[in-house]
Amino acid sequence: MKAIYILMFTMISTACCTIAIAQAKVNVVNDTLKLTLPQVVEMARANSIAAKQANTVRETKYWEWRTFKSNYQPQLALEGILPGYNKTYAQVLQPNGTVLFQPIHNDNSSLTLDFKQSIAATGGTMYGTTELQRFSDFDRNSVLYNGTPYGIGYTQPLLQFNSLRWDKKIEPLKFNESKQAFIETQEQIAVTVTDYFFNLLLAQVNYAIAALNTINTGKMLNVANIKFEMGKVSKNEILQLQLEQLNAQKAAGTAQREVEIAALNLRSYTGIEGEGKVVLTMPAAVAHFEVSTSLVLAQALENRSDAISFVRRMAEAKRDVAKAKGANGLVATLNANLGFSNAGSHLFDVYRSPKSQQSVQLQISIPVLDWGRSKSRIKTAQANEQFTMHEVEQDKQIFKQEIVTQVTLFNMMKEQMELSVHADKIASEKYQIASERYILGDLSINDLSIAFQESDRAKRDYVAALRNSWTAYYQLRYLSLFDFEKNEKITYK
Repeated sequence: MKAIYILMFTMISTACCTIAIAQAKVNVVNDTLKLTLPQVVEMARANSIAAKQANTVRETKYWEWRTFKSNYQPQLALEGILPGYNKTYAQVLQPNGTVLFQPIHNDNSSLTLDFKQSIAATGGTMYGTTELQRFSDFDRNSVLYNGTPYGIGYTQPLLQFNSLRWDKKIEPLKFNESKQAFIETQEQIAVTVTDYFFNLLLAQVNYAIAALNTINTGKMLNVANIKFEMGKVSKNEILQLQLEQLNAQKAAGTAQREVEIAALNLRSYTGIEGEGKVVLTMPAAVAHFEVSTSLVLAQALENRSDAISFVRRMAEAKRDVAKAKGANGLVATLNANLGFSNAGSHLFDVYRSPKSQQSVQLQISIPVLDWGRSKSRIKTAQANEQFTMHEVEQDKQIFKQEIVTQVTLFNMMKEQMELSVHADKIASEKYQIASERYILGDLSINDLSIAFQESDRAKRDYVAALRNSWTAYYQLRYLSLFDFEKNEKITYK
């Protein structure tokens, strides 16, 4: 009789391999896409909507940077009125005070070439110009020319806010911040897609467990029926196994739906096209390496956009104070220019022995009574500067605490992973022994059911430990923008 039981156990052991064999067959089907975690991460970085948005933002920030740089480069502009034809009647005031409407028929065309160069250190503007004007009177058949062969000048605001100087401090910070933010987005995509990956992987594992339990429970039920006919087991055990089989079938159906939903979510996020089945490969545990808090903090303060934003926000607060002080009511602007101009009835008369011209102007505007408006603006800006300073200090503390917590969590993953692997091994071995003992009649159905549940739970806990381990790994990369395996900063082209 024991030989029969041993034969039954051999059939069960063979059935245990069914899922693995089926899995192996799936991998060779043409419409099946087998993916590893690194492959899924790279696909998400290349094709996801989040990646495309990050690329668009990066390009926008680049062109904003180019616009800023152009503000400090020479500007050359050509302006003109070509033609300036006019035929109408216009009122003309007569010497006796009366008005006559006289016919006008002329062309008044002009062309001007201007050069400008901003001076960031002073906030002033240096400029140069050359201008030519041609006036044709068709009624009198006459032509006159007027022009400025060349002229140069300088405009200098006095005691006012110098936006060029402050932009030169702040805009490079913004640009560097945007470059690091792009790298952060790539790493955040890895964190997000890892969650989608393990959602699908856990669903596939649950389905495999349920399918295997259905097969094993069916085999156990066959053995129990034989033993029932021999009077070795009660009807209650038969019913218990039937219930176990039904529950396993229900779990398989639920897991199948979860697989479909999780696969759809993964496809949607990573941009995977096609309708083929997605099969995920169980990743190995993260290669463990000790990470020191001081190293991660140093890299984060050097690489993260948050660290740059701390400096940028303080610079902007100081800029606002300087702007408030510059707008204290006193407005003074110095304008100076010199050049040559001339007029004549022929074009070359303008350039023949031109006459010099010079001008110097100092424009001022001083408020006599503003009821403390200027002082209030300055005090408000200074109060905002203090608030920003406290806010930045608080954000720095949160920034550091987040890193310390993540480093501690990552360093704990090795032990948790080892415990999960060991528990899974023990639970599998216990399940195998329980199956053998039940077939030999040395174990109750309740103990067998408990062994089933413990084995299933251990497998799920192992996947959960893998998930936590990989999530912690990618989260650590995101927080530091540093590749600890390669011992180098993370960069993307």
